Amino acid sequence: MTKQMKAVIYETFGGPEQLKLSTLAVPEIKEGEVLVRIKAAGVNPVDYAVREGYLKDKLPTVFPVIPGWDVAGVVEERGFSARRFEIGDEVFAYARRPAVQYGTYAEYIVLPESYLAKKPREISWEAAAGIPLVGLTAWQSLFDVGKLQKGQAVLVLGGSGGVGSMAIQLAKAKGATIMAVASEANHAYMQELGADFTVTYKNTHVGEAVKEVIPEGVDLIFDCASGDTLKQSLQALKPSGKVVSILHQGEGLGADLDFTYVFVEPNAKQLDQLCELVETGKLQVHVSKKYSLEDAAEAQKQIQTLHTKGKIVLVP
Repeated sequence: MTKQMKAVIYETFGGPEQLKLSTLAVPEIKEGEVLVRIKAAGVNPVDYAVREGYLKDKLPTVFPVIPGWDVAGVVEERGFSARRFEIGDEVFAYARRPAVQYGTYAEYIVLPESYLAKKPREISWEAAAGIPLVGLTAWQSLFDVGKLQKGQAVLVLGGSGGVGSMAIQLAKAKGATIMAVASEANHAYMQELGADFTVTYKNTHVGEAVKEVIPEGVDLIFDCASGDTLKQSLQALKPSGKVVSILHQGEGLGADLDFTYVFVEPNAKQLDQLCELVETGKLQVHVSKKYSLEDAAEAQKQIQTLHTKGKIVLVP
């Protein structure tokens, strides 16, 4: 008899009302793949962007779709030649496949074992599920593309969100000077994460405020907010500086700007490095709220406000 699971699905692009709880067959395990029993799944702004069809030209979609790309869980079965992990191992992963179909808002997921890394010890399932997408996004943006080095200065726009809060901690671990932007209510939170300086975007010209503190300008702007905040911040960029964004594609920012848009990719080796930072106390995850699968629509409504502090997660 085919194994069944509960999963949140949607069968057409649209609003959060498209999400519904259903019972589906657990996908077949193929060569090099493992079955993971999901203990927690991270919720991210990209989840609603995919659901509403904003990325349909970039990502092939097969309906019905199970949303979600963040997962922490236990290896329950292994396919042929999948021997990196033992049954019972605790793992986490960024679960984006080439096509959008089988995500993490479910009781089980089948993934190539190459996507998986050992879950950090001594943190909750919820915290572990909140790491992969935001952690890899921040890592790839700061280091792979931004080439951030010890002693350099980075400006993080949207520093209190999931990606921004990871970026602050990773930049701190690297030995960079960090200026972080968010509403004033989140300044103490960003300072706890490691921000050296904070600035609000409300009734403030961000670029001018940064130059008052760092007159020579910053080496890197990491944009997790976009809009006027990004445009204002360019005034604070060194002539040799870089801009990396996870939201903006670079239109209208100037042809001479060293700009790169980043769309995160799975990378198990980088997950291993993030795991090490967690286990040495240099990286923490703030989980602000947990939801059940039944409340997935409410979780996506919350993440769609773009004012979530830290991470929210689903627990099957």
